[in-house]
Order: sequence, then structure tokens, then C-alpha cells
Amino acid sequence: QVQLVESGGGLVQAGDSLRVSCAVSGRTSNIYAMGWFRQAPGKGRKFIAAITWIGGATYYADSMKGRFNISRDNAMNTVWLQMNSLKPEDTAVYSCAADIDGEVGSSTDDYDYWGQGTQVTVSS
Repeated sequence: QVQLVESGGGLVQAGDSLRVSCAVSGRTSNIYAMGWFRQAPGKGRKFIAAITWIGGATYYADSMKGRFNISRDNAMNTVWLQMNSLKPEDTAVYSCAADIDGEVGSSTDDYDYWGQGTQVTVSS
């Protein structure tokens, strides 16, 4: 099993930058890829980006390219999402997820483990 714990969320002003973190523990050797999703109130989870655990190949939703960057240090068992030029519409709960069966996708169904999420609120 894999455990994921997000941190780093908070209240920021529009235009600010923020980096949220995901601490990974458990059977990390089984992880194929990690992903970041967000969920705004009343809406479903939306894919942001993914990264393969070993090779570090990255994948981004087209709408997220440019402002968001995913990275990982598997020696530190940590995945980050760097968010720049934040806008009020970025307000959401940001969750990390792990895939252990060889999937790298944009669907929630591609991932097997989820963290509890961290709230990011962007004020105008």
C-alpha cells in the first residue's frame, strides 16, 4: 500500500506563487506514476499533471501548461506542484495520486491511491 499526504496549501493573493507537496510512503517501489488533481466546489476532480516515478517524464493538461510545474525527488519520496501566477479560479482542493499498475493518464480511474488534499484559496 501507498500513503500520500499533501501539504503547503493556504490563502494567497492573485498573482502569487505557491508550491504544494505530497509526501509518499509505503510501498514506493511499486509506484509507476504520480499525478496532481484539483477539485473546486461543486465540480469533479480535474487533471493537472503527472510524472513517472522512476524516469521523471511529465505530462500536463493543456489548460495547465505554462503556469504549473510538476516535479519529484523519489530519494526524498516527495512530489511537488509549483503554481505560478495564481488566479481566483485556481481555488480548489489539490490532491496527489499514485498509480501502481503502469497507467499515466488524466482520469481519476488511472490512479490507485489518493491523498486527503490540501486547500488552496486565491483571493482577488
